[in-house]
Amino acid sequence: MAGSLKFGRGSRLQLAEQLEQRKLSRPLIVSDSVVLNLDSIQDVLGQLEQRCQRLKIFDGGQAEPAVPIAEAAAVAGSSFSPDCVIGIGGGSNLDVAKIAAAVARHGGTPRDYFGFNRVPGAILPLFALPTTAGTGSEVSHSAVLTDLEQQVKVSSLSPWLRPTCAIVDPVCSASCPARITAHSGIDALVHAIEAYTNRDYSEMVDVDPQARAYEGSFPLTRLLAGEAIMRIGRSLVTAVEHPDDAAARDDMALAATLAGMAFSNSGVGIVHALEYPIGALTHCTHGEGNGLLLPHVMRYNLPVRQSEFARIADWLGADVRGAAEEDAASMAIDRVVELQNAIGIQTRLSDLGLQHSDIPAVAAKAFGIKRLMDVNPQTPREQDLESILEQAY
Repeated sequence: MAGSLKFGRGSRLQLAEQLEQRKLSRPLIVSDSVVLNLDSIQDVLGQLEQRCQRLKIFDGGQAEPAVPIAEAAAVAGSSFSPDCVIGIGGGSNLDVAKIAAAVARHGGTPRDYFGFNRVPGAILPLFALPTTAGTGSEVSHSAVLTDLEQQVKVSSLSPWLRPTCAIVDPVCSASCPARITAHSGIDALVHAIEAYTNRDYSEMVDVDPQARAYEGSFPLTRLLAGEAIMRIGRSLVTAVEHPDDAAARDDMALAATLAGMAFSNSGVGIVHALEYPIGALTHCTHGEGNGLLLPHVMRYNLPVRQSEFARIADWLGADVRGAAEEDAASMAIDRVVELQNAIGIQTRLSDLGLQHSDIPAVAAKAFGIKRLMDVNPQTPREQDLESILEQAY
């Protein structure tokens, strides 16, 4: 996970102190203009301006950022020579901050770090302050950008990309609109369910350790993912419908971080593999694309994850008392569909704007993401992915 983690209301005000403890005073702040104008973030900026020798702000962040956004953030860093990087915002901003910190330390361009283990060593000290409850990027080892040339989302994965310090203050997500809360929250649920149900670490022996971006599911990641699923099950709808509900916001902020800790070790699976090309083609949010695909992938994985799905059904609030395991497992999928409908997630790929003729190309691109094929509980064939997409269309 991140080198250190601060959680709780008011924890954002520890950021300047965290820099001072590490004798850092020239941060590059990577964010966007909307986030930087939030009252909760203005407090943080005020402290940084008072206590830092100098700071530079890159406010060009965008949702689902394309490669040029990361390139622009890296240029901002090169002209300033920061001694650390602070990412503030949703996962998109945090991911751009990771790449900017890598380029600032090692040079090159963002494309040099696409793939697994391409970062040669420690990046600039990186501080992550999320303002949404979803991606878990504040503790993860990955950064996702959209490659417009190849029409696919690309990941940079390296243990060096984990932030030095994650500061998770639920107050920072309190102003999220309902749509962002919904899309971020369902994204966290996908992370947790994939982390919980992926191949067991003991089954990963056939994957070359040098190419192993994830370790597979193991007891600690299952513990974290299960706690995240339970909190999301009880609080996601409330957080969307009643944004001022502090308990629901706290639950979702913690759940997103727990899910990030889980999936960035045990991995995500074919939900993410399919969303990467779909997101690039349709420009849907990562969370909505993932949330739409989740029940269809769960149906594909159901034959080999019956007991796990039965537990998930219980955590998501289904009444599984007296139900056979097979029936309880199906309830988990039903419960996910209910959550989709309750928070307004699209349920058909056609509604996202995907063309039916795109299905073979999407399946082929997803199938090429071997690290996600390797860790899914069932290793799919390309035609299996096409079948999932047909069902979701």
